[in-house]
Amino acid sequence: MIALIAFIVATISSVALGNVVRRAAPAAGAVVPPRPDRWHSSPTPTMGGIAIAGATFIGFLVIGAQPGLIGDVAPWMSVATASLAMFGVGVFDDRLQLSPLAKLVASLATGAFLVFALSGADPDDAFPSIYTLIATVWFAGICHAMNLLDNMDGLAAGVAAIAALFFAALLGNALGAPIVAMLAALAGALLGFLYWNRPPARLFMGDCGSLFIGATLAGASLVPVFHSRIAFISPSVIAGLILIVPLFDTGFVLVLRRLAGRRATKGGTDHVSHRLVSLGFSERSAVRILYLLGLIGGGTAWALVATSGVEPMVPFVATLGVVVILIGIYLARVSAYNAEDFVALQKSSFAPFLKDLAFRYHAGQVLLDLVLITVCYYAAYRLRFEGQRLDIFLTYFTATLPVVLACKLVSLYQSGLYQRSWETFGLRDLTVVLRGVGLGSLLSVVALYYLYRGVGQSRLVVVLDAFLLTAAVIATRVSFRAMNLVAATRSKRSRRVLVYGAGAFGQLLVREMRANPEWHMNPVAFIDDDPMKLHRWIVGVPVRGALDRFEETLRRYSVDEVVLSSPAINGPVEHRIREICTERQLKVRRLYMEIR
Repeated sequence: MIALIAFIVATISSVALGNVVRRAAPAAGAVVPPRPDRWHSSPTPTMGGIAIAGATFIGFLVIGAQPGLIGDVAPWMSVATASLAMFGVGVFDDRLQLSPLAKLVASLATGAFLVFALSGADPDDAFPSIYTLIATVWFAGICHAMNLLDNMDGLAAGVAAIAALFFAALLGNALGAPIVAMLAALAGALLGFLYWNRPPARLFMGDCGSLFIGATLAGASLVPVFHSRIAFISPSVIAGLILIVPLFDTGFVLVLRRLAGRRATKGGTDHVSHRLVSLGFSERSAVRILYLLGLIGGGTAWALVATSGVEPMVPFVATLGVVVILIGIYLARVSAYNAEDFVALQKSSFAPFLKDLAFRYHAGQVLLDLVLITVCYYAAYRLRFEGQRLDIFLTYFTATLPVVLACKLVSLYQSGLYQRSWETFGLRDLTVVLRGVGLGSLLSVVALYYLYRGVGQSRLVVVLDAFLLTAAVIATRVSFRAMNLVAATRSKRSRRVLVYGAGAFGQLLVREMRANPEWHMNPVAFIDDDPMKLHRWIVGVPVRGALDRFEETLRRYSVDEVVLSSPAINGPVEHRIREICTERQLKVRRLYMEIR
């Protein structure tokens, strides 16, 4: 109830304060003009962080005055002080344009003082120095990650609100009531700020907002370690999952800028959100996709907490990590630096070596499969055994893992899997996967029986492992095709195409549309005169009937263009099609197949 009151009060206060800041900012010169390295197209008031910080403390102080709530002052006061310090740094940056180095030094210094305040001055209670170093860098890193994430309307505020709620819900017992109330107030303030910041934004948060948010979230994530004295790794994994979006975006941008030979501190429209828009998603869709990723990360953290440990969730955390890496690789192929995305890498002295690793030796695919084999083998044991039996049999997992890795990697290589293209992975490639995984499982069983005479082995583990590894290998290989399909079907740039004729030519045309995103053509439906095809799905596209359903299908799917796929579509049928499309001002084109 306390957190809910703080949330509601902060939401209302943020909307009101945001309106005040929005009106006062132009008079103070706090307006961001359109620039090539920014995403907005019109002058927009900034320093909305004043509304966020003000509403957060209003919501917190309204309920903080209740007797018995505050309790131990040190933790929440330390986090609040660090947040206000970074807010001040952000105000100076918004008004005076501090250098990136100055902001980095300020964030590291603030983080160091926060760590000192949380750990206490008693030498007997001091934490290992490596913890202090990691925590200080973590604080500064999250501050700047939130600063970098503020690159599209509504993105940073929404992602941070999701993160604040997950922190409050999952680490509430370790954080204490005051910090939970502060996080709830922050989430409410961000929700209220989204009223002004949703696309198209009427107010930006500025660095004072993003640095304040980052400091509050980073400070709260450190409290369980230094105040409650719980295991360092557990809250670190939880915090990393909850903050997966800013961490992913920051790592992605820094790596890609380095490979392009650009300064890491030089801004640009090269973030994850920008590349999603370049694929054809609308700004709102790109922001929602990253909201969804934040919810998935928080949901995984919730499952980790619910299972009372990191170990049972290793397969799920590893799966999420693989998915994020694959998304990063896919988005890295979207040009953002005028065809110079990897120029620094290409000019390096070790570029030929890396090229050989990537294309000749397929090192990336092999390393990926190394992870998949390990995770699937471990997951098979987790699914087969539980309780005390699991503890016993996990020793066999550890002992046999090297043998399983060797057998399955050799089998996957022998099957020809690494010669297959991810872009064209299809049904014919499934036999390669099945052959590789099946042979690997057989070799593993033979080798382990020879070495251990069947002791500690389980037939069900072998079956589960083979099933999981098959699914994992197929999922990773078809991931690029799936992402291409999603991008093509959701792209706002793509024309919605109705294909007349669901025969061989029509199916070939649909496949080509999906394989060539530069065509900007999204096949939404077939029309075919064959009644046997009615209400069927062919190559993933529905057949909606014959010519008598043509006009209805045009309306239902908001078709932009019609393509005649077969030379058999002519005479009165073609005349009627063109007549209807002329009335609707729709383009009609025909597929020609020839070899020259």
